[in-house]
Amino acid sequence: MSESSAAAAEAVAARFEELYGSAPDGVWAAPGRVNLIGEHTDYNDGFVMPFALPHTAVAAVSRRDDGVLRLHSADIGGSVVELTVDGLAPESDKRWTAYPAGVVWALREAGHAVTGADVHLASTVPAGAGLSSSAALEVVVALALNDLFALGLRGWQLARLSQRAENVYVGAPVGIMDQTASACCEAGHALFLDTRDLSQRQIPFDLAAEGMRLLVVDTQVKHSHSEGEYGKRREGCEKGAALLGVDALRDVPYDDLDAALARLGDDEEVRRLVRHVVTEDHRVEQVVSLLESGDTRAIGPLLVEGHASLRDDFRVSCPELDLVVDTAVSAGALGARMTGGGFGGSAIVLVEEGDVPTVTKAVEEAFAAAEFKTPRVFEAVPSAGARRVR
Repeated sequence: MSESSAAAAEAVAARFEELYGSAPDGVWAAPGRVNLIGEHTDYNDGFVMPFALPHTAVAAVSRRDDGVLRLHSADIGGSVVELTVDGLAPESDKRWTAYPAGVVWALREAGHAVTGADVHLASTVPAGAGLSSSAALEVVVALALNDLFALGLRGWQLARLSQRAENVYVGAPVGIMDQTASACCEAGHALFLDTRDLSQRQIPFDLAAEGMRLLVVDTQVKHSHSEGEYGKRREGCEKGAALLGVDALRDVPYDDLDAALARLGDDEEVRRLVRHVVTEDHRVEQVVSLLESGDTRAIGPLLVEGHASLRDDFRVSCPELDLVVDTAVSAGALGARMTGGGFGGSAIVLVEEGDVPTVTKAVEEAFAAAEFKTPRVFEAVPSAGARRVR
């Protein structure tokens, strides 16, 4: 554990003791994630390729056996929120507390005897930036309760339960990628995940060793998946699968895409959604092949191609994200694309190490010229998934 991580764990533990009057039973951390490629494919049973960030949600937690759940966040402020585990009900809470409370609800609904907890949370994952701050909150609480109540659940199972918490309790129709990335990623690797059967392969992804960097550009444009647009696209994908007679768009072969689009007739919206998902799954497979063959620089054009598909077919980009991609590529980046669900959030930029200052400056100047809010730019380093830190 790094010195900064150890300090964060100690700070969260100390604040827990101030709030609740005793030391926590332990401290856990779960990361946010960047998705290298594979956007809006996870709820179509397709392929994704995320990796974990060093930015984490940290939770100090103690077990309770009296049915009381007490929650506090250093990032939100305010007083401790007290709930009862028997009173938890889907979509009953529109506050931040819905995420950790939803995990308790999902565990109990699955038959696990979680009888309460005291929780204090602090996160360095930027909220609303498309970096899975909500999944990190869910997974860190799930892992802590798994340990404290000796549930014996594996990472992919904790991810499933965390996804159910967000789908049903919070009411956001997210796929499985974010929670699985937070729970299962390994340092120095990207996670090639088949979201149908949850099979995983850890793909080495050490850009620094090859003289490259991957930048995250947080546009500072906040988004909320649960406000309807994300759900509309998911419904459109399900409509497309039904019209094509397949269980999910994952089942449409890339080589048969033109024929499938022809069968959809003049339903242009569904045609666009289907085209994105099928081509994006193909891009994931291409990126995996290139990384495994050591041809990392060749993934750059696939990132750009993926962004164009998200912008034009899936229509989840925004002017700020488009400006990052266009400016970075013009300034010499190897590739760039939006990452995350869209409607704001972040873009990723693959650059040669020596080009980081030039590309960063170009993006910042382009934002200033467009009178956009100053973006936050930082390096994304593939990091470890959820773990106990104290």
